[in-house]
Amino acid sequence: MTLALLWYFVIGLCVVFYVVLDGFDLGVGILHFFTRKDEERRVFLNAIGPVWDGNEVWLVIVGGALFAGFPEVYATLFSGFYNLCMILLAGLIFRAVAIEFRSKRESMGWRFTWDAIFSASSLIIAFGIGLSMGNLIEGVPLNENKDFTGTFALFFRPYPILVGLFTVSLLTMHGAIYLAMKTENALQQRIRKWAKRAIAVFICMYLITTVTTWLIMPHMMQKIKEDPYLMILGILTLLAILNVPREFKKNRDGWAFIFSSGAIFFLFCLFGMGTFPNLVRSTINPENYSLTFYNSAASPLTLRVLLIIVLIGVPLVLAYGTMVYRIFRGKVKIEHTSY
Repeated sequence: MTLALLWYFVIGLCVVFYVVLDGFDLGVGILHFFTRKDEERRVFLNAIGPVWDGNEVWLVIVGGALFAGFPEVYATLFSGFYNLCMILLAGLIFRAVAIEFRSKRESMGWRFTWDAIFSASSLIIAFGIGLSMGNLIEGVPLNENKDFTGTFALFFRPYPILVGLFTVSLLTMHGAIYLAMKTENALQQRIRKWAKRAIAVFICMYLITTVTTWLIMPHMMQKIKEDPYLMILGILTLLAILNVPREFKKNRDGWAFIFSSGAIFFLFCLFGMGTFPNLVRSTINPENYSLTFYNSAASPLTLRVLLIIVLIGVPLVLAYGTMVYRIFRGKVKIEHTSY
């Protein structure tokens, strides 16, 4: 039980790392198509160029950890959510191809095509992440055998769509703030205007999503009702969100980015608190048919071996990421070796 709970938190932390780090990549991709010139789009690509592929390593860790640590959850997600997962995977593939192929030819038609693919795939991934989270909150039809009995259309219920749009607004804001950190002069000033609008849209979506969750997803508030001290998570989330426009207005873009990352962290804490101990909630019989961290975990021996691997591997990933971000810190400069 203790090992299963530990792995529950390990996977949750890896998801947070992925959304914080690859999240600004997705936000940059969403904004990419709205730039005016080819040189500006090159700046956008080179702002994430050194780090985007390393950021996706966290997604690989999440998939591997689910496969080995919670095999029933992995089986349910990648069978019941198969079509949705394939769409997200296609988005990840096309985004990577677009980044690498875009500057291989001087043709504006060629570059325009890959720019469109890059932006569209980034938007699909961001929306798909939120759509998946919304379905995990609302629950999906799992029977007594923990088998998914729904259809693909089920994923597009109103509440998951709302969470998907909320996620798009969050990652667009996150990416805009990152771009403000990495650009300068006239382009930076224009991006700062975009970022202010993105922050305003995100705050509106946060209020709408929070109120909607409170009204129609009472199970997400159950833990707070049982232990009011957990309300501190909601307060910390709100403070992190409110500090984003405050720091950005003072031209402290780095701090705005840190608080934006903090907002993502606390939002995931609220998600985990509301869904705990479920990993996949059943709408047919939530008490007995849901997949939880303790009824879907692998054997204790497997979890112990995995823990050893994680204790070796994750620090290496963190060290590599820290090194890359340190080497490529500062403003983007376009050179002959750039994308």
